Amino acid sequence: MENMRINGNDLIALGYKENEALGVALKINRLRLGYKRDEMLEKFKEVLDNPEAYLGDQVFAPLSNMLLNVDKLEKEYIKLKSEVDSYEVYGGDQIEAGAKKQMNTAMKLPITVAGALMPDAHQGYGLPIGGVLAANNAVIPYGVGVDIGCRMALSIFDLPATYLESHHDDLKKILMKTTRFGAGNGFLKHERLDHEVLENELFNENPFIQNLKDKAWTQLGSSGGGNHFVEFGIMEFQAEDKELGIHEGTYLALLTHSGSRGLGAMIANHYTKLAMELCKLPYEAKHLAYFDLDSAEGQEYWMAMNLAGDYASACHEVIHEKVLSELGAERLAKIENHHNFAWKEKWKGEDVIVHRKGATPAGEGLMGIIPGSMAAPGFLVRGKGEEQSINSASHGAGRLMSRTQAIKTLSRSEVSKKLEDLGITLIGADLDEAPMAYKNIHEVMAAQTDLVNVVASFHPKVVRMADDGSKED
Repeated sequence: MENMRINGNDLIALGYKENEALGVALKINRLRLGYKRDEMLEKFKEVLDNPEAYLGDQVFAPLSNMLLNVDKLEKEYIKLKSEVDSYEVYGGDQIEAGAKKQMNTAMKLPITVAGALMPDAHQGYGLPIGGVLAANNAVIPYGVGVDIGCRMALSIFDLPATYLESHHDDLKKILMKTTRFGAGNGFLKHERLDHEVLENELFNENPFIQNLKDKAWTQLGSSGGGNHFVEFGIMEFQAEDKELGIHEGTYLALLTHSGSRGLGAMIANHYTKLAMELCKLPYEAKHLAYFDLDSAEGQEYWMAMNLAGDYASACHEVIHEKVLSELGAERLAKIENHHNFAWKEKWKGEDVIVHRKGATPAGEGLMGIIPGSMAAPGFLVRGKGEEQSINSASHGAGRLMSRTQAIKTLSRSEVSKKLEDLGITLIGADLDEAPMAYKNIHEVMAAQTDLVNVVASFHPKVVRMADDGSKED
């Protein structure tokens, strides 16, 4: 069958507006009705020009109905601001138009106080990944994201960098032994660990959360899929850091990246759906549906989000403690920070809810980790507390290619050659996580020198990711 790919821009070119009717038309297009592309576009044009004629049509009746009622529906929506409030963009020349468009929409929400776009930003659902949004007493589930509380955790050991070469195979075995990868994967009953996070009162008080407890227990200490990893590398301090108590030199370190697994994903999906039912926004902003924090639903989501954040932290703690035990080494320092979260903070003296969807908290003196890719360094940083960025920085290099684009255009031999040249061992991962799919981390860091100071660099050497390239569940 001829390629039926018709997107929103094709329909807008026919005269469709960016409203609910556009969404209904795209749903109908996905049905693959057997029309050629031009025939389908012709049909869409006919329905747009004369919707009454299609009210009894088996396929196009929902579209004709929506076209006839969309104006009435729009009167019931919460109104957006007529103008886009100004916001700071870092590394703007590296950011795709889709991410900027999403941020523009977020800035028109009636609850928005301030916003900023980080240099690793790219398009997501609702708020773009790399978007920071300060809101007035409201929380946006899709402003937090699906993988609630996703975070970085770094352990620096009292072992020299040369340990990597002399114990390479042992380190590989430790990575294989200490966690599990792949969407939906976890531990068998006899392998599960107890943790105080599982004693959270929400597992008893909230029936929805209660049903997720077994999944949370099964996946505690696992790493999931997507861009999540556990890796050993070389930590390089070019000068002594007195606050951490670490001397100039190179050390063995462990860096992990993962989130709240199935627990967080199900909380996000449940409360996003609820927010969209209660908070009716225009079509272009519908994924930014929010809860008033004074509402019962807002409080319920807030507590569930915090539980997911605590659970994500517990997963990292389990992994790091297992690795520490296997190494039999002393840990010099442990640093962690999360993203995909909302915080109660003060901004310009005002109480706000700051959403950081794929952005690192960078308040003055606050430590964070900004990874590159499996073939590029990451950085241990200290925040400068820059007001214009709402005390935030990037959460990584950011994607240069979509997952689909990377799989279609890159080759395994190309990736293998690059990793071999850099002396990096990769266990698992698909082409969608290839280093070439990411922006240049040095350019990203150069765009945020006002936001963070670099304390040390981390160079990946033994990297473990999901074998099947699966997305997070």
